[in-house]
Amino acid sequence: MRVVVLSGGVGGARFTRGLLAHLGADAPGSRAPAHEVTVVANTGDDLWLHGVRVCPDLDTLLYTLGGVVHEEQGWGRREESTRVSTDLAAYGVGWDWFTLGDLDLSTHLARTQWLREGVPLQGVTARLAARWDLAGRGVRLLPMADEPVETHVEVDGDEGPRLLHFEEWWVRHRAALRPRRFVQVGVEDAVPAPGVLEALAAADVVLLPPSNPVVSVGTVLGVPGLRDALVATAAPVVGVSPVVGGAPVRGMADACLAAIGVETTAAAVARHYGRRSLGGVLDAWLVDGRDRPDAAALRAEGWPVAVADTLMVDVPAAARVAAVALALAPLALAGG
Repeated sequence: MRVVVLSGGVGGARFTRGLLAHLGADAPGSRAPAHEVTVVANTGDDLWLHGVRVCPDLDTLLYTLGGVVHEEQGWGRREESTRVSTDLAAYGVGWDWFTLGDLDLSTHLARTQWLREGVPLQGVTARLAARWDLAGRGVRLLPMADEPVETHVEVDGDEGPRLLHFEEWWVRHRAALRPRRFVQVGVEDAVPAPGVLEALAAADVVLLPPSNPVVSVGTVLGVPGLRDALVATAAPVVGVSPVVGGAPVRGMADACLAAIGVETTAAAVARHYGRRSLGGVLDAWLVDGRDRPDAAALRAEGWPVAVADTLMVDVPAAARVAAVALALAPLALAGG
């Protein structure tokens, strides 16, 4: 089976790890993987810091799928230290609200060196993934584009609207500043990275994990040509709701949804993505058991919908979510 996942950071990484466990492809090097899983990652969160290129979602996927993530945080390396960031702060350099760990910094240094040598981001990502044997675990990790794209947030300032990098708005301000709009700087000049369109065209199923639909999956779909390729694929497209019981599972996705006029409900997010038969991108939708009324409302509108416990509290739970999502694919092809 050839599976494509359009992913943000923590939610997408945990879902993909569960998917690999369900497919039996999560043990590195044990045998040739029977399935091909391609993850297309959001790079709109990327930024320059301390002179190095940081790719938060790519790195979260890299560490999670490589088995070295800090489990409690959901991002960064386990057994991390922060001596370099602490020392930089003594020089008054950097942001005290965005700390790079020492082990994490090595990833950014390697990425930056290769980028400056002219290696495109897709090639750099492949080199980083090789260290953690992602191919041996049955997964190929691709950035959505090689060209730099950065999501900025327009907020009200003392002298009128001003733009903040998404990470400053998200991490420093905890999304407390009301966003006027989101601006994907550079996205109009981006093209899907090598392998992305081919993966979508050859897929047996495409999955949208419970990542932020506005600034993660939404940014991926904003790359010119990528949404069209998703709409055109012969594979069923199944999404997993990032909303459970009327609240986002992680982070402040409700603030992002409110900024574009979408309610924080499983049904509203499904309608935001839209059904492919009506000009959207989805064929079927998986919601949590706490949102059965949303499921009923969507079924009444003709949506193929499944209901399950979608909280990914551990790898087995994430594997069960992935299994239900995959089981929706034949129903999606049958139109419900």
